[in-house]
Amino acid sequence: MRYRELGNTGLQVSEIGLGAEWLERHTEEEVKAVIQRCESYGINILDCWMSNPEVRTKIGNAICGHREKWVIQGHFGSTWQEGQYVRTRDLPKVKEAFQDLLTRLQTDYIDLGMIHFVDSEAEFRQVMEGEFLAYVKEQREKGVIRHIGMSTHNPHVAKLAALSGEIEMLLFSVNPAFDLLPPSEDLNDYFVESYGEGLAGIDPLREELYKLCEQRGVGITVMKGYAGGRLFDARTSPFGVALTPVQCLHYALTRPAVASVLVGYDTPAHVDAAVAYEAATEEERDYASVLAKAPRHAYSGQCTYCGHCAPCPAGIDIAMVNKLYDLAAMQPEVPATVRAHYQALSATAADCIACGGCETRCPFGVPVVERMEKAKALLG
Repeated sequence: MRYRELGNTGLQVSEIGLGAEWLERHTEEEVKAVIQRCESYGINILDCWMSNPEVRTKIGNAICGHREKWVIQGHFGSTWQEGQYVRTRDLPKVKEAFQDLLTRLQTDYIDLGMIHFVDSEAEFRQVMEGEFLAYVKEQREKGVIRHIGMSTHNPHVAKLAALSGEIEMLLFSVNPAFDLLPPSEDLNDYFVESYGEGLAGIDPLREELYKLCEQRGVGITVMKGYAGGRLFDARTSPFGVALTPVQCLHYALTRPAVASVLVGYDTPAHVDAAVAYEAATEEERDYASVLAKAPRHAYSGQCTYCGHCAPCPAGIDIAMVNKLYDLAAMQPEVPATVRAHYQALSATAADCIACGGCETRCPFGVPVVERMEKAKALLG
């Protein structure tokens, strides 16, 4: 298992994680079997947004005695009222539900205290400017949580969170289908049967969000990496062509700032299938060729840092140079950290010999040589 640093939190998390929602429908023994299989592979991050007391208890029992192996995302605002999940900002109910989470998980701290499911700007302002955030920050000061995060599906809200200085990481929905779409405050918009004409490539705000998070050290953990499974079937995929789980995972893990994809598992075999990503070949991971040739909404002209441009005869890591150029170009002045990372590369854009071989291999038609010239002018 490979591990990545989650933004500036200092936490090292497995790039394949556990999104525990599906465990709600399983017995205690089945939950234990899934979690044990995760641990056997070195998966060390799990998200428990669910408020159902039964699944919280089952997860707590499964990790009892080795809780320290896990980085846990626990949510403020996910409550259980009258036998059902209710998202609320009612602080007494929020406090009660969060204490219930601690009790049932048999722990006295949560690594990542998530402000739960904020998809509108109005709600973001309400949460960030009122007593809700004050309570969350108090829990961090007490050591009850170690870091503050937020879950959202809306890239506009995610950008506000990344710029706030208060939110240290995001739980965000990342997959090539959702990345086509402009911001929306209605989650249902992401699951419509067909997408509007003219959508192609990553929506500009989403592209900006990923670069902004990378630049500011706001880590991202990924939910809905498979778009609810619709990407696995050409009949339901907005692209009119199917992607594999490995391709979906690789797409998410090649977005800037992404540290881990949280996958839902019903069985240990589902864990095996996701972890197969770790040993997958470049051909098996190749989402770029599929998206570039898709009959609908094909990606074109944008660098997705997929790496198809390699190998470079000058030894340039073209995908990394492109990523650092994009990060630098966002700012009035080149950030010192970006410049230092660029200068540490064994070969830079200045070494480009303009052979054009990379452009013949790029499935998206990116003008790589032109971008190398721009990177050279900006970064040296």
